[in-house]
Amino acid sequence: MMKVIEHLQKATTPLISFEIIPPKRGGDIKSLMTVIDDIAKYDPPFIDITSHAAEVIYEETPKGIQRKVKRKRPGTLGICALIQNKYDIDAVPHILCRGFSREETEDLLIELQYLGIDNLLAIRGDDSGYRKPLQHGRTANEFAVDLVRQIVDMNQGRYLEENLLDAESSSFCIGVSGYPEKHFEAPNLKTDIKYVNEKIDAGAEYVVTQMFFDNAVYFQFVDACRDAGIEVPIIPGLKILSTRQNLTSIPRNFFVNLPEDLTDEASAVKPEHVLDVGVAWAAKQVEELLNRGVPSVHFYIMQNAKPINMLMQRIKF
Repeated sequence: MMKVIEHLQKATTPLISFEIIPPKRGGDIKSLMTVIDDIAKYDPPFIDITSHAAEVIYEETPKGIQRKVKRKRPGTLGICALIQNKYDIDAVPHILCRGFSREETEDLLIELQYLGIDNLLAIRGDDSGYRKPLQHGRTANEFAVDLVRQIVDMNQGRYLEENLLDAESSSFCIGVSGYPEKHFEAPNLKTDIKYVNEKIDAGAEYVVTQMFFDNAVYFQFVDACRDAGIEVPIIPGLKILSTRQNLTSIPRNFFVNLPEDLTDEASAVKPEHVLDVGVAWAAKQVEELLNRGVPSVHFYIMQNAKPINMLMQRIKF
């Protein structure tokens, strides 16, 4: 097994990686296994697995509507172990700030270390509507840069509990996120890139971008990062438009723009042909990215491998 940064450094041909999401609480993992089987045949050097904190939900009960706090998609750790041991592919779990204390994070990192999982993506996490109460002197990371610093501390043998006699240094490779169209909470792109730079200075080794559908915003983002002194690899993140609903759900949920040409094409065809439009668009994106020397492309596939299977019939890595 290797670090993500080592995969990037040693690659002689462009790489393709994927991101998946655990099934819902109590769901069947067989469908996700089918997805992993499908994408494993493309020899990805690593697969990202999203993580999810507890969130507030409201359920109708015989006693009326009750507020409950649940993790809807547990299982990230188990899926990581499965990917590395069954498929011999490096797993990259997402580690969150929101919803977890620093003490819980340290416990998770120790478990990952035991499993030989050496790659992480450190992110703040979305607001789930639930703020975890901190008790008994526990603390929390507020921003991704704080989480990066905690992981680096472990890499240097510094744990939250001091004077651990048997504590060993970890060896995590740390990735972070970047937003070509800026994070929706940032006032402008320049400020957002400053935050990326802080994460790199803290010890992050590569960046994976939020999805984008216009390559120009990615190239502009990379140029702006380089101008700001960021020299680490910046992996482009892509998603294949697959349904008519994506035209509204993607901008609403991920705060990214869809180009007019893409929306016009997807709106003009029958719903069952939207995927064809999305695959053709993604193929053009990949071709341009590879022609511009991008060493790796990362696809957000979540739990549906059909779009990527169609795309891979049109392109070669």
